[in-house]
Amino acid sequence: MVAPLFYIFAGLAIAAGLSVVLQRTPVYSALSLILVLCSLAVIYLLLGAEFLAVVQVIVYAGAIMVLFVFVIMLLNARAETPTDRSRFARWLGLPLLAAFLGEVLFVVLAHFADTPLSSGEAFDGGPRAVGELLFRNYVLPFEVTSILILVAIMGAVVLAKKQL
Repeated sequence: MVAPLFYIFAGLAIAAGLSVVLQRTPVYSALSLILVLCSLAVIYLLLGAEFLAVVQVIVYAGAIMVLFVFVIMLLNARAETPTDRSRFARWLGLPLLAAFLGEVLFVVLAHFADTPLSSGEAFDGGPRAVGELLFRNYVLPFEVTSILILVAIMGAVVLAKKQL
């Protein structure tokens, strides 16, 4: 029963992710992102990581997406106006996308073809296991991410201050 549910929610996450990019209205795009985050929470549940699933829903789909929608409404963002695309983008966009996807597929197959799907080691998904992984094995990426978020916040403040 796990495999069909995984494929259903993985497909839903991919379709909603495409909807995030293709929507012309920012509010609809944010709502599609909430659907992506909830689909990922279900996939975490299927993996047995209940804590991560709950955090995914509460923190990301709840708090952060409410903040996104609040900012979108505060900025009074409307639907995008269609622009006349350049010939360069029209003729080279799809071949470059195909080349990029082919390269990504090649790298994934070349580097991960011999890797087993499971390491055999069980992950309980609880807060203790997440904390140990985060602060023992992934301290540097965690700290770099916090610095990137801080820089993004400072950039948003500078951009908002110029508009006032």
